[in-house]
Amino acid sequence: MTDTVTTINPANEQTLNTYNLLSLQQAQSEVDQCHQAFLKWRTTSHEQRAKLLNQLAQVIESNQQELAQLMTDEMGKLYQQGLQEVELCAAICRYTAEQGPQVLADESRDMQDGRAIISYQPIGVVLGIQPWNFPLYQVIRYACANIMAGNTTVLKHAGNVFGMAEKIEQLFTQAGFDDYCFKNLLIDGKTASKLIEHSAIRGVTFTGSDETGKKVAELAGKQVKKTVLELGSNDAYVVLDDADLNTAITACTQGRLINNGQTCVAAKRFIVVDALYDDFKALIKEQFEQVVLGDPNDEKTTLGPMARKDLRDKLHQQVTDSVNAGASIVTGGNVAEHTGFYYTPTLLENIKPGMPAYDDELFGPVASLIRAKDNDEAMQIANDSRYGLGGGIFSKDEQAAIELAKHHFDTGMVNINGYALAQPNLPFGGVKDSGYGREHGGFGLREFVNIKTIMIND
Repeated sequence: MTDTVTTINPANEQTLNTYNLLSLQQAQSEVDQCHQAFLKWRTTSHEQRAKLLNQLAQVIESNQQELAQLMTDEMGKLYQQGLQEVELCAAICRYTAEQGPQVLADESRDMQDGRAIISYQPIGVVLGIQPWNFPLYQVIRYACANIMAGNTTVLKHAGNVFGMAEKIEQLFTQAGFDDYCFKNLLIDGKTASKLIEHSAIRGVTFTGSDETGKKVAELAGKQVKKTVLELGSNDAYVVLDDADLNTAITACTQGRLINNGQTCVAAKRFIVVDALYDDFKALIKEQFEQVVLGDPNDEKTTLGPMARKDLRDKLHQQVTDSVNAGASIVTGGNVAEHTGFYYTPTLLENIKPGMPAYDDELFGPVASLIRAKDNDEAMQIANDSRYGLGGGIFSKDEQAAIELAKHHFDTGMVNINGYALAQPNLPFGGVKDSGYGREHGGFGLREFVNIKTIMIND
């Protein structure tokens, strides 16, 4: 077993740092410490937890430039987008602090021959297995909700962002949280899988591929432990026959290329009705060809590198396999001739079921352009996916679009006439192979609690 992990800057392919992995026994010992911390932390008041989360928000903001730079160095995020991620994380801390005491407050209910109290009690240590693409946000969103609920948390972060993993633990310490309230574990996937069996781990939250997520859920299920899964997706953005083309082009370009195309809720399939298809294709091609590949620290750069070489190579193989199966390249389709793990912005058309570009998640700057004969067929194609995380609808008839989104789009989230990422006050999550459970909007506060009923007979 490899006992070290080396991080590499994906923009210049230079080594950043080398980290020593914990053994299983060391990791189990750290979980034991987190359980001891839980026994104390669960007795703190909601108000005290909220106070510390507000302090965490301040600490995150005071480290904004350093955090954004770390994202750029470790996974190639555009520096300006890193600054935005930091702002979002501070907002999540504050929203959780504001909503927590109210969402977690006891409820009184009548019962036959008496009264009852419903109480939301913490359950223990929650294990978070998190990806690299939003290396601060993915951790803050699960850790803050669970710590507010009175649990303690341990983190298994992706190996290419171990610097961020260490930094996040420092942020919690600087904010005044007790030791082991949040604990980063530098471990590999195999060790994380074994930790699920640890008696002190009471729940697991996982963000990543649907393939790995199913394995995590199976392991946790064997231990009768709850999971929250936020998995992959192949989000469809549907351009109906009355759509405003400029609005659709702007949103689809942003939605596909943000975070260098490495976003679970990216706009990945552009499904366009026949009447608008040719105009849409010409305009989106023009937008993709105006993208500036380059140094993610440079404000003029609009597309940085992919996070790792193996991820870029997998993406190129998916494009190649789709083309070999009959897809056509509108633009791009190449590994960029550039130091670093860059891939050219790519549009594919003539997409059919059975192709990776139709069936699977392409996690990078590649979009699938699909022609539909009319609005009805466009929605049928949108739902013809094993995934169901997000999606989008473009139409000048806003009310009709809302009805389609509400009753006919089989996803957890839908954008109408735009593109938006996560919001602190709105639930985030999906259906089908995109997972289950919700984060944000107060919903994550109750994912890993014991909803306890106390019956008082008068």
